[in-house]
Amino acid sequence: MDSRKVPEVYFHVGLGKTASTWLQNKVFGKFQGVLYIHPTAYTQWRKAVVNTIYDKVLISREMDRQLEREVSAFAAVRPDTHAIIVMRTNAQWIASQYRRFLKNGYCFTFEEFFDVEHDNGFWKRDDVFLFPKIEILQKYFAHPPLILTYDQLKQDPKEFVLAMANYIGVQVDINAISFDKHHASYSEKQLKWMLQVGKYLFSKKIQDPSLPRWRKWIRRRPRMWMCYIVLYSAYLIPNALISKQPLITKEALDKIDRFYANDWECVLRKM
Repeated sequence: MDSRKVPEVYFHVGLGKTASTWLQNKVFGKFQGVLYIHPTAYTQWRKAVVNTIYDKVLISREMDRQLEREVSAFAAVRPDTHAIIVMRTNAQWIASQYRRFLKNGYCFTFEEFFDVEHDNGFWKRDDVFLFPKIEILQKYFAHPPLILTYDQLKQDPKEFVLAMANYIGVQVDINAISFDKHHASYSEKQLKWMLQVGKYLFSKKIQDPSLPRWRKWIRRRPRMWMCYIVLYSAYLIPNALISKQPLITKEALDKIDRFYANDWECVLRKM
């Protein structure tokens, strides 16, 4: 008879643009005494948890607007999960999401992407509230989540990593971790050039999320290569031909910060 203990499960609920990729590829694999399930193996997590000899399992998956659907499905199997989530201020987060969409050839202006005043953007105001995401974790999981901020990572990355390791109850050789950026961000000039010329090359239609993964991969390849060509061709373009308008104005970010001020305060109080 198999007398192995049921392992404790830790679930990194990775919001996009909160260092999730760096954590998944550079950090979690360095944690000692825990089975780490990379996002590429996420669909096999149940089998891995059942078969592991480890007492602890760490699973990571990136999610944004589908967070409640993903968390509720996970909790239906393991409601005793310990969740980990990293958050950044609402304005920082939506601005970074916008840059990612633009880099991928979806050439919305920032106001088309997110309209905090009238809620006519591609992302809606409700999508950018952060405290409700914590409430979702509290609703579905039995244990209080570990909440960290992107600012903590920037201020003291080693302490940030150690906070996660301590929450899980594992050791980590902090000197074995690379704190270099996982990949450099594209410059303002490159993204402006994408906005200027991409609207003539790419559709704004978002890929159907219900498509099989292999079909998404095939459809995404040509678009990705064309995006790279546009982004890197910006180095050859004289600055005089690049729009002088900022991608995102300070006024727009300030307006977002004001709108979500109470939401962010709730996040900080919960930490």
